[in-house]
Amino acid sequence: MERFGTIGSNAQDSIPKKVRESLGAETNDRLAEGDRTEIPQPSSEDNPFEKFIGITGPFPGGEEGIKAWIDDMRSEED
Repeated sequence: MERFGTIGSNAQDSIPKKVRESLGAETNDRLAEGDRTEIPQPSSEDNPFEKFIGITGPFPGGEEGIKAWIDDMRSEED
């Protein structure tokens, strides 16, 4: 088994740059523990719903229309 990291005096792990780059790990990424320790893949900062923004146009009545619609749905539940 190849050794690739060390534990420092404050019990902190040191992961070499080459390993971090191959994993796509960056500063402040968290390690997940289980049967083995792994660095979770970072989530994309891109909004997966961005392509749908504006597809239906504005809601009739704007923000007030949305609030009225929600109030109407809540009153039907009673």
